Amino acid sequence: MADRFEWKKFSEVDINDKFFDSLKSDYIEFCDWFQRKSNEGESALVFYDSLGVAAFIYLKRENETIALSDRVLPEKQRLKIGTLKLSERIRSQRLGEGALGVALWYWQQVQYEEIYVTAFDKHTELINLFSRFGFERVGQNNRGEGVFLKSRSHLDYSDPYKCFPFLSNSIESAGVIPIEDGFHDKLFPYSELFGTDRNVEEVTAGNGITKVYIAAPTQNIVYKVGMPVFIYRKFTGVGQKAYKSVITSLCTVNKITVIKSNFIPRVSFDEFVNIAGNKTVYPEDELKNIFDSKRNIVAIELVYNAYFGKGHNVNYSTLKDKGLFETHPYQITYSKAELEKILELGGRNVQNIIID
Repeated sequence: MADRFEWKKFSEVDINDKFFDSLKSDYIEFCDWFQRKSNEGESALVFYDSLGVAAFIYLKRENETIALSDRVLPEKQRLKIGTLKLSERIRSQRLGEGALGVALWYWQQVQYEEIYVTAFDKHTELINLFSRFGFERVGQNNRGEGVFLKSRSHLDYSDPYKCFPFLSNSIESAGVIPIEDGFHDKLFPYSELFGTDRNVEEVTAGNGITKVYIAAPTQNIVYKVGMPVFIYRKFTGVGQKAYKSVITSLCTVNKITVIKSNFIPRVSFDEFVNIAGNKTVYPEDELKNIFDSKRNIVAIELVYNAYFGKGHNVNYSTLKDKGLFETHPYQITYSKAELEKILELGGRNVQNIIID
């Protein structure tokens, strides 16, 4: 399907696509390497649009040394981002952020100590992306590429992107954000309900790990910058809401902007549109309707840390039975112990999410 990421065998990808020309130019052995990966049955995460390949990312498990120009990094289990390339025509769509987010989720899943990537200095956009997500330059290899590395044991918890996808052990509280099912499934396309026939296109708002939730609260909200928040999918259909309304995901609040308070705008409409960007589910005309009609509007920028996945979402009935849903979601504040309990209910390994 066009306009979405798909895992593809190397043998299914056309190496003659113009997308690969720059890689062939930078790496004389690229075609041989690509053919070898094809013969080995390896796969890559590929984004197609109407013009062909638009993004490509390959991940490789390693347990070997890394030779730098001035020293050698010791043998260690690492995940290498072997290839990450984006076509210029899609760079404004945050697909690089989405691809890197998937790589970091996989790194978390395999529980390797380090993840790294190499890049020539000329690839400034990619290097800036790596830096934003906490990769640090540790040296240069014999090709002249910079080597950028991120370690589980040296995470920068001052920024939810730099420590992504992990949370700090110093967390004190967490919250809940309720989102109606139709909006939820566009904003969080990975967080599928078991048994739901979901075929929502991954629109621009569904790409990347930065999300903007537009709230119109009638009461005070408890969210704070840096706070983990669970995403609660409100079922709007008929029947069994206690079982179909569920917590699906975990995010971190990165920014809170009051757009409107008691009917008084705090920012202009143009600023509101800019804040929402392509990180929300609303088109501009709907944002205009919200801006004009709602008494209170708050834009909450979220970093999408984790999703429970099919069969693991935690329903309202379970939350209620365990005393974890006693008031309106906007007012719920969980302790660290309660946050960990919900993660366990969702089948997640707490020690692989909240680490020192």
